[in-house]
Amino acid sequence: MALEIVRIASDLAAPATLEDVWDWHLRDGALERLLPPWESVELVERGPGVEEGARTTVRVGAGPFTIDWVSEHLAPDPPRAFSEFQVEGPFARWQHRHLFCPLEGGGCEVEDRIEYELPLEPCAGLAIGRLVRERVERGIAYRHRVLARDFERHRLAGLAPGRRVAITGMSGMVGATLARVLSTGGHAPIAVVRDGSDPPGAARDAVRWDIAAGTIDAAALESLDAVVHLAGEPIAGERWTPEKKRRILDSRVEGTGLLARALARLERPPRVLVCASAVGFYGDRGDRRLDEASAAGDGFLADVVRAWEEAAEPARVAGIRVVHLRLGLVLWPAGGALERLLLPARAGFGGRLGSGRQWWSWVGLDDVVGAVLHAIATDRLAGPVNVAAPNPVTNAEFTEVLARVLNRPALLPAPAVALRAVLGGEAADELLLSSARVLPSALERSGYVFSDPVLEAALRHQLGRYPSA
Repeated sequence: MALEIVRIASDLAAPATLEDVWDWHLRDGALERLLPPWESVELVERGPGVEEGARTTVRVGAGPFTIDWVSEHLAPDPPRAFSEFQVEGPFARWQHRHLFCPLEGGGCEVEDRIEYELPLEPCAGLAIGRLVRERVERGIAYRHRVLARDFERHRLAGLAPGRRVAITGMSGMVGATLARVLSTGGHAPIAVVRDGSDPPGAARDAVRWDIAAGTIDAAALESLDAVVHLAGEPIAGERWTPEKKRRILDSRVEGTGLLARALARLERPPRVLVCASAVGFYGDRGDRRLDEASAAGDGFLADVVRAWEEAAEPARVAGIRVVHLRLGLVLWPAGGALERLLLPARAGFGGRLGSGRQWWSWVGLDDVVGAVLHAIATDRLAGPVNVAAPNPVTNAEFTEVLARVLNRPALLPAPAVALRAVLGGEAADELLLSSARVLPSALERSGYVFSDPVLEAALRHQLGRYPSA
């Protein structure tokens, strides 16, 4: 096989017009939004739009085994087509055409046509050829799903384009994705960054702050439509020493307090402050079903969340609608807990943690971003809001489903004593062995519709393991 041609077309719903789809692809963050999260791909440089001669460089691979893939755009045909070809990279030849066609009665058809040739043909072999074609098809299928989901999510939220939204923690997993979704949807994400730092990714502008010094550029917060507060010291990844626990608490309480007080003093404050929180509020509650009316639990994380949410009180007293999004275990293969679980799971060793009977209240990253948009747009939503899929699972179920999606066994359970030895007793107990069966009652009552209500479908989407793949 000297040349492979892959063609996949999908129809987008009626609200996605030809012009809307074309504009989406030209906005900041579009390429990053479409990169498959299960692949080791990093955007290094992107040229100006899709104009002829514009070049994009992505880095493919991990560690020392990386290659820079440089592509260059051909003359576009707006709003119906643009294309690029490989200048340098892993293929002997690669050309990708993006085609958009209006549908009768509304909507738009999106088609990707890729022509490629492997190096060392015909020595590359049929097995390698099949593997490459499968990865290409999975990647295109993912692109189409993301595009359809984003248009649907914006339609459901009903936010008029042009909203200015400040985001703290934009360099993190949730913040970066939120900024891309806002940008491609026609909004203006504004990064809240430390003094001396550049705004990351899709940010249009920046607000400067220094939590330790207690300073923030309040003037830059005037006339915003919303503020989304996501910043905080990472909770997982290292042992909870006294110093680490102090940073976890202080980064949340002091940062939230500084922001809330500044917003409360503005002449033209935003209508809503959306603050990240956590289901750690509920502590270890066994099999009991928990919603926003449930009392706080015990433990370090429960204490942190209570203080974290209370720190936003000055904004609420000033008349700003405050929403506390109590996030469950956020799933994303390129970061967070799922990334750490994937290595042993792919090796076939991803067994249950401890007894496996503890409830894990999980949520897909797309639904976290969707919940943020919904919180910004829904005036009747305020106070604590659980952001967890409506179908929590036990840890044993979680590991079983992940192994099935990866087509691997789950052979090696991790005893609680081993987890405590690695992470420390308190961190292991609260992060991995604690049981919280959390339900998104307030979110569903307010009309939110989950993109990923069921774990297996969520993992298949995020890992590109579609039933036909």
